[in-house]
Amino acid sequence: MSVAVALTDSPEGRRALDAAVAEAQNLGTGLFLINLTLHDFTEEELPSGLEVTVVNRSGRGDRDPVTAVIDELGDHPEVDRLVLGVRARSRVGKMILGSVAQRLILRSPVPVLTVRQDGR
Repeated sequence: MSVAVALTDSPEGRRALDAAVAEAQNLGTGLFLINLTLHDFTEEELPSGLEVTVVNRSGRGDRDPVTAVIDELGDHPEVDRLVLGVRARSRVGKMILGSVAQRLILRSPVPVLTVRQDGR
């Protein structure tokens, strides 16, 4: 059993990481960090006291973030939940831009725990 987090370079991503660490600690399991930030993590940035597996993307042209996350979840059956950071968007923003988080919620093969940036 493992908790996955799709981590982005945003306040929502950092909030998702905090929630995923808490969830993994609560369950006594490892953390599977899917790094969508385009920078590699240093030891200092990773949570201590947990077994952490990091999967890095190779660059912007790597692949669609949703496809990357779904592929990783498919390749790692030990992951039994996904943590995502989300933010409120206007109706127009949803219609025009779409949302990586929304697409992941709809396509994820495992249950998804969403965390709003403001902590509600």
